[in-house]
Amino acid sequence: MTALQMNAELFRAMGEIADDETMMAKVLKYVKKLAAQKADPTLMTKEEFFAKVDKSLEQVRQGRVHRIESKEELGQFLNSL
Repeated sequence: MTALQMNAELFRAMGEIADDETMMAKVLKYVKKLAAQKADPTLMTKEEFFAKVDKSLEQVRQGRVHRIESKEELGQFLNSL
């Protein structure tokens, strides 16, 4: 199904509920939620988040850390990224 066909199908389906304000509000809320997810590249699943935490903890165990003692060191480190 092409994007144009899906768009037409969406509007046909919305036409069936157009007179129900409550249902239209739910549709609008859900569409906004989907749009926000598409727009935010930092969103991740719970599993992805915990995988990153586990990876970071393993790096700490291996001693692969950056110790920063002052604001100047922090600035230098951030500028190096």
